[in-house]
Amino acid sequence: MTTSAIAPQGSHFGQSASSTGRDIAHAVGGDKEHVSPSDIAVGVVIGRASEYFDFFVYGIASALVFPSVFFPFADRLTGTLYAFAIFALAFIARPFGTALSMAIQRRYGREAKLTAAIFMLGTATAGIAFLPTYESVGATAIVLLAVFRIAQGIALGGSWDGLPSLLAMSAPQNRRGWYAMLGQLGAPFGFLTAATLFAFLTASIPAEDFLSWGWRYPFYVAFAINVVALFARLRLVAATEYSKQLDERELEPTGIVEISRAQGGNILIGAFAALASYALFHIVTIFPLSWITLYSEQSVSQFLVIQAIGACLAALAMVASGKIADRIGRRRTLGSLAVAIAVFSGFAPTLLDGGNLGQDTFILVGFVLLGLSYGQASGTVTSNFAARFRYTGAALTADVAWLIGAAFAPLVALGLSAHFGLGYVSVYLLSGAACTLTALWVNRTLEQQRD
Repeated sequence: MTTSAIAPQGSHFGQSASSTGRDIAHAVGGDKEHVSPSDIAVGVVIGRASEYFDFFVYGIASALVFPSVFFPFADRLTGTLYAFAIFALAFIARPFGTALSMAIQRRYGREAKLTAAIFMLGTATAGIAFLPTYESVGATAIVLLAVFRIAQGIALGGSWDGLPSLLAMSAPQNRRGWYAMLGQLGAPFGFLTAATLFAFLTASIPAEDFLSWGWRYPFYVAFAINVVALFARLRLVAATEYSKQLDERELEPTGIVEISRAQGGNILIGAFAALASYALFHIVTIFPLSWITLYSEQSVSQFLVIQAIGACLAALAMVASGKIADRIGRRRTLGSLAVAIAVFSGFAPTLLDGGNLGQDTFILVGFVLLGLSYGQASGTVTSNFAARFRYTGAALTADVAWLIGAAFAPLVALGLSAHFGLGYVSVYLLSGAACTLTALWVNRTLEQQRD
């Protein structure tokens, strides 16, 4: 199926939207006919890195900036909790973005969908960079921040291009763990860039200037990166060979109601199977920044450097996860890492309350575990989906996993820890590990029954 076939007969807008996406892509070389696995891998990493950078810029700002800029009327803890509540809105909006984008793709084509999604993401990010503060316009600033955050979530849901699924299905049988890992490398790269940029700004300019104007620069950078990523991804998506490979594997969008009725159980199993990784995700990236700011004397810029080092370790661990998964199996790898995360959760309170050394150890070990587990968290049970549901099923599975595993992690971890103790960080991580192990067990049982 080509994009012209997706557009309804006589729909000039549909033909125009599709041709516009192709024209943009062709302008940067998108008329390339052959798409190799290495091309797909590069497209996956570039696309995911830009998206993760965008989201991490917002996440870091939620911990370091927004409590003072948008919630100055509240104490620092309460302001941070308010900021984390708005942080979660994007993950709530993301499934709606997926549903909307699938409808757009069916009518106007994947190029038009991807162009609209990345344009919305860039616009929302740039909008945040130019937002007035609470002191300037009052509660209107908070409302605008929430609106732009929701737009980011809708855009991220719409940015699904099918590249990770195509990459996984193109992988040799004995290299699936390796190819699955490639799609996840965007996370540590995105965080590394965001953390390094914020570390430079917080160390280079006075705190007053940083809160006044310095924090806006990472959002400008995120907008620029989104533009570059858009052209890189459109170049690949518009290639004839790419469309042919998607068609051959039936990687086309399906209706949300249809897939929910037919494959709803598989969506939930897939989401819960990855929950240990998603629960750990924001516990080692966003939550510690708020804890350090509120309850530690450690320098924020120095701590961001430690997190950047952790991101490098996570990237190396992801590479290792590909080798490990190809040797012992992806599901066994994910289950083993869930157990490791459960064990790690028992040490979390002691490390976080253990001064600079303990906190840095928590970050570095946590990032290694995150790399090993998150490297194999995507599409581990995607084979459960019927072929024609895999494209939309993979997107919705990720949406649900983010929503239940990571969306509220900074809010819940900080709120409970501040009021009842750091032991609740352990409870949060342990619950994620338990959900992963349970989902993998349920999936194995269902497979045995089908056999």
